[in-house]
Amino acid sequence: MTSTGSDDGSLLRPLVASTGRGPVLVRGGHLVYAARRLAELLHGRPPGVTGHQWNSAGRESFDYVVCAGDTGRPLFAVEFGAPTAADPAAERGERMKNAVCAAVGLEVLRIASPTLRAADHGRRVVEYVIDARGYAAAVGPEPEHVDPVEAAPVAFRDIVGRLPDGRSGHVNDLGALARAAAVEAYVARRLADPIVRGLHVCWTDGPAEGWSWVEVFPGRCLVERVEVWEHRFSCGVDPGRLAEDLAAAAVGERLRALDAAGPDLMARERLDRDIRRLRERGGEMRDGFGFAHLCA
Repeated sequence: MTSTGSDDGSLLRPLVASTGRGPVLVRGGHLVYAARRLAELLHGRPPGVTGHQWNSAGRESFDYVVCAGDTGRPLFAVEFGAPTAADPAAERGERMKNAVCAAVGLEVLRIASPTLRAADHGRRVVEYVIDARGYAAAVGPEPEHVDPVEAAPVAFRDIVGRLPDGRSGHVNDLGALARAAAVEAYVARRLADPIVRGLHVCWTDGPAEGWSWVEVFPGRCLVERVEVWEHRFSCGVDPGRLAEDLAAAAVGERLRALDAAGPDLMARERLDRDIRRLRERGGEMRDGFGFAHLCA
């Protein structure tokens, strides 16, 4: 049987703190809960969703659910996972889950990475997104009130301040610590190059994808790739730059184990070929390929 929702017509059910399952974070007027099943967020099966879709999707869970602080109603969910392989069953499950979320208007942010994990990195990402969305809402002018003479406000990602290591830099760069760690590793002669490099693209009708790499040995690179999927959602920052910063953070995570166990490295020639192939697919990207200089 389908649900008609709450008295105000919403199909999303407010979350309340149960014994041992209160919010793990309170930030910017939001309550953040960890590890909640999709069925816990809804009053029941939404209209237009089949019983099969509901039975399958309702058991799926999110790593974090961000709720309004005053009502407890879910605003958006965040999930981490490995990049999806060509698995028809997994793709069907993801489609069913997304169909239910779309039916109830639940926004979802999905981060696909082989290295980043919700347990280790999720809280920081949720904090970042809450802050970025709040900043965008506060500084974004109404379209009809834009003053062409007045300078545009600084984007959240471009704010400059003091970094944890004491240097001045972009304080909202999630890859900042990884970049500092790479410099330290280079000084200690553990890397061939101190610079964490990267690129990002936004696929039409697909995710934003960020790549990041650092040269460990001459001609051998440690490479990370991250996908950021925005389902009816806005991160508050450019999703491509967020994906690239997250890829840099993943590089930093792997640099921690650089000495303990040799990381899987990619030949620079192969990385260059992959970048050229990416450039050839520029027509499939929303804003084209903006890193042609890497192919020179």
